Amino acid sequence: MAAPVRRESRLAALRETRPWDFLIIGGGASGLGAAVDAATRGYRTLLVESRDFAAGTSSCSTKLIHGGVRYLRQGDFALVRHALRERAHLLANAPHLVHPLAFIIPAWRQRDRLFYGSGLKLYDLLAGRDNLAASASLSRQQVSEALPNLRRDGLCGGIRYWDGQFDDARLAIVLMRTAEEHGAICLNDLPATKLLKVGGKLCVAIVQDQPSGEEFAVEARVVINATGVHADRLRQLDDPQAPPLLSPSQGIHLVVDADFLPGQQAILVPETEDGRVMFAIPWQGKVLLGTTDTARPELQQLDDPQPLDGEIDFLLRTAAGILSRPPAQQDIRSAFAGLRPLLDTRHGGNTPSAALSREHAVLVSRSGLITVTGGKWTTYRLMAEQVIDRASQIAGLPREPCTTRHLKLHGYAAPTDDLGYGSDTAQLAALPGHDRRLHPALPYSEAMVRFAVRHEAARHIEDILARRTRALFLDAAAAAESIPRVAEIFAEERPTSPARLAAMVAAAQAACRRFLPGR
Repeated sequence: MAAPVRRESRLAALRETRPWDFLIIGGGASGLGAAVDAATRGYRTLLVESRDFAAGTSSCSTKLIHGGVRYLRQGDFALVRHALRERAHLLANAPHLVHPLAFIIPAWRQRDRLFYGSGLKLYDLLAGRDNLAASASLSRQQVSEALPNLRRDGLCGGIRYWDGQFDDARLAIVLMRTAEEHGAICLNDLPATKLLKVGGKLCVAIVQDQPSGEEFAVEARVVINATGVHADRLRQLDDPQAPPLLSPSQGIHLVVDADFLPGQQAILVPETEDGRVMFAIPWQGKVLLGTTDTARPELQQLDDPQPLDGEIDFLLRTAAGILSRPPAQQDIRSAFAGLRPLLDTRHGGNTPSAALSREHAVLVSRSGLITVTGGKWTTYRLMAEQVIDRASQIAGLPREPCTTRHLKLHGYAAPTDDLGYGSDTAQLAALPGHDRRLHPALPYSEAMVRFAVRHEAARHIEDILARRTRALFLDAAAAAESIPRVAEIFAEERPTSPARLAAMVAAAQAACRRFLPGR
C-alpha cells in the first residue's frame, strides 16, 4: 500500500535554497496539467494552490470530454479537431475516469433532423480515426424507446452521436497524484501573496501556508500563472498596469434524480429560447442539467459564484419543454455554478459571452510571468504541453520532449464503476469502513473519507464532500447529513483541535446551503 501523503515533508522542500525550475500557481485543470507535463520531462516543479485542487471552475464543469458540437455552428473547426484528438488521448490514458457516452438530439421538425444529421457527419469527419462511433439518424420510435420521458407530441426522430464523459474533480486529483509520482510537489492551502523581481525579472513568489501562517520565499526560474478565472488578479500583482484579459461567463448546473432521464443516454438540446444549448446527462446515478452562459465580470474576484434564480428557471423551463414529466424546483438535489475564463481581447468590451473565444492563450509578461488561461477541460493536456514548451525556452533549460500524449494517469485500470478509483480500489478495500456507506443516499464508503485524508491531500471536510467524493454535487442534503461522521473520521485520521474542527464543520454546512437553492 502506498504511503500516506505527508504535507510536512513537502513544506520542508520549500525551505531549501535551491531554485525550482517552475513554480506553477493554480491547482485547476491547466495548472495540474502543466505540473504533470513538467515533472514527466524531468523539470523540478512546484505547484501551489490557494484553496483546494479544482476548488473553482475545474470542479463545476458539465463533466464532458468532448469536441464541442456547438462550436461547429461557429465555424471553429480547429478547436473541435484539437479537442477530439485530446478526447482520444484521455479515453486511452484514463479509462477509469473517462468513458464514451451516447447523446441524442431530438428533432420535432424534419428539417432539424436533416440539419443536425449533416452537422454531426462533419463532427465524425473531424474526429477521423479517433471517432467513437458513427452518428446515426433515429426514427421517432427509436428516440422514444431510448428516452422514455421525452415529450412525444410532434417528435419526428433524432440523431445519435458519441462523446466522452468524466468526473472533473477526480481527474484533477489524479493529475495531482500523477505529477507527484513523477517528482513534482503539489500543495493546496498555500496562496501566493507577493511576486518579487530582481532587475525587472520575476524570480520569487511569497507563499503562505494555511492555517499556520508560515511564509516561504520560493525562487523559480519561471513562474506560471494558471489561476483560471483569477488570472488577471495575478497578472496585476506582476504589473499593476496590465490590461484585463478575461471576461468571465457563468455556467450553472442542476442535479435531479435519475428517473427524469431513465437509461444511459444523454440529451442535447442544440438551440434553446435564447440560443444556448442545454444538456441532460446521466451522471453517477443522477441527472445533470446544464448549462447557462451568463456574463458575470463582477464575479471575477469571488471564489464561490452562485446560481441566479433566472438561470435556474431557464434550465427548468427548457427541461419542461422536452420532458413529459419535468423536474421542478423541489426536485433539485444540488445546484452549482462555475466561471469560465473566456478570453476577451477587446479588454472589457461588450462582446456577448457566447461569442467569446473558448480557445486558450499562453502569454509572457515583460518580467517573464507566463499566463495560461482560457480553454476547457478537454484540451488541458495540449495547453500544458504548449506552456511547458514556452517555459523551458524562457528558463534556458534543456528542451525535453513532451510524453503526456501516451502517459497513463494515476489509477489507470479498466473501468469497474463510475467512481473513478481504478487501481486504488484494492487500497480502499483494505481500509476500515470499506463496507459501510457514508450515507444511504450516496454511493460512497467511509473508507473513501480515510483514503482522501491519507492519500489525496484533503485538508477540509468540504474537500472530501465536494472533490474527493462528489457528495455535495450529487445530493447536498445528504452531504449535509454526512458532515458529523466525516468530521469524526477526519479527526481520527488527522489530530485536529476542537476549534479548527468546528470551523471546518461550519464551512462544510455553509457549502451545503450554497448548493441548495431556495432552501
